[in-house]
Amino acid sequence: MRHLADLPSLDGKRVVLRCDLNVPLENGRITDDGRIVASVPTIQRLVNEGAMVVIISHLGRPEGAPDAQYSLAPVAARLGELLDQDVFFASDTVGSEAHGAVKAMTRGAVVVLENLRFNPAETSKEQAEREVFAAKLAQFGDFFVSDGFGVVHRKQASVYELAQLLPSAAGLLIEKELDVLTRLTTSAERPYAVVLGGSKVSDKLAVIDHLLPTVDKLLIGGGMLFTFLAAKGYRVGASLLEQDQIETCREYLQRATALGVEVVLPTDIVVANKFAADAEALVTAADKIEDTAFGAAAIGLDIGPESAAIFAREIAEAKTVFWNGPMGVFEFDKFANGTREVASALTKVSGLSVVGGGDSAAAVRILGFEDSQFGHISTGGGASLEFLEGKNLPGLEVLGLEAKS
Repeated sequence: MRHLADLPSLDGKRVVLRCDLNVPLENGRITDDGRIVASVPTIQRLVNEGAMVVIISHLGRPEGAPDAQYSLAPVAARLGELLDQDVFFASDTVGSEAHGAVKAMTRGAVVVLENLRFNPAETSKEQAEREVFAAKLAQFGDFFVSDGFGVVHRKQASVYELAQLLPSAAGLLIEKELDVLTRLTTSAERPYAVVLGGSKVSDKLAVIDHLLPTVDKLLIGGGMLFTFLAAKGYRVGASLLEQDQIETCREYLQRATALGVEVVLPTDIVVANKFAADAEALVTAADKIEDTAFGAAAIGLDIGPESAAIFAREIAEAKTVFWNGPMGVFEFDKFANGTREVASALTKVSGLSVVGGGDSAAAVRILGFEDSQFGHISTGGGASLEFLEGKNLPGLEVLGLEAKS
C-alpha cells in the first residue's frame, strides 16, 4: 500500500485529504470529537511538510442535499482549536466558495469543505456519477491522501474514484488502523480474547466465523447474548432475540468446542420490566430469566455483576483483546455496569487492547475513560468489522493494498 513517504515533496503542493469527521452532534455541538482528534496527526504532518491541505469529509446522512444540521462548520472550528491555527471553512463542496478558498491558500494552510454527502453523486450507485463528482474534487489538489478509515469499506467518490485521479497514498491513521487489525488477524499474542456485544448477533456472525479459529476465548454480551442463551435451551423472556439465528448460534457453540475455543456466556443477567432508564431492575441467573417477578415480560438489559467480574478476569489474563459492542444499554446508568467493567478491564491488559469503534468507542468516552488508556480505539466500526471478516476493502485496494485470496 502506498504511504505518505512514497509521495514526492509536498512543499507548496495542494493535498486533498479525505478524513472521517463523522462525529455526533447535538444542537450543533460536538459530543464526541474522537474522530477529529484521530485525524490531527496526518494533518499536522502535511502542514509541517509545507502542503496546502484541503480536507473533505461526510457527516451523517443528509440524503444528498444541503442540510444545516449536518454541516461540518463545527468540525472545522474544533479542528482549528486542535491544530492551534486558523482553519477556513467553505460553505459549499465544489462550488464557488470552495474554489475561492482553495485558490487563496498558502503553504501550511488548512481548508475544510462542506459535507460531501450534500452532493448525491458522492454515494451514488452509478460509477459514472461518482467519477464526475470525483473529477470536481480532484481539481482542488495535486495529490490525494486517504485517511478516513471509517469509509474505506465503501465505493464512494471521495474514497475510491478520487484515489484513481490523483497520485494517492494512505494517511497515518489508516496506516495505524491497518497495522492493528493485521496483528489481530495474523499475529496476535496469546492468550487472545475477543469480546463481542451489541444488539444483534446477525451483525457479528461473519466476525465470529472468521475469528473463531484464531482466538482462545470468545466472550459474548449485549443483546446478542440472548440468541446464544436460547441456543442453549434457555427461555429469555422479552429480551432481544433473533429467532432465525438460534440454530446458527448452536452450530457456533459446537464448532468452538471442536476447535478448543472457550465461549464465555454470562451466568447472570440484569433484567427489567421495561426498556427505560427508570425501569425496575433485578439480577437473575441466566437460565432463570422468566422465573423472576417480571415473568415472560422480563427484558435483559445488561450482563450481571458476577458475569462482569468473570469477563474482567478473562480479559485481564489475555495478552490480546479485541472488543466490539457494549455489554448492555450503557446509555442508561442502571444498565451500564457490564460495559464499564469490560472497559476498565481493557485498560489493564498488559498486551494489545483494541476497542473496535462504533458504539464501543462511544461507550468508553461516555463512561469517562480516556483514549490513552487503551492500546487502540478504532475509528471505523463497520470498516473494522469487515476487515476482521476477511473482506477486501475497496478504499484500501485502490491505494495498492493487495487483495485477500
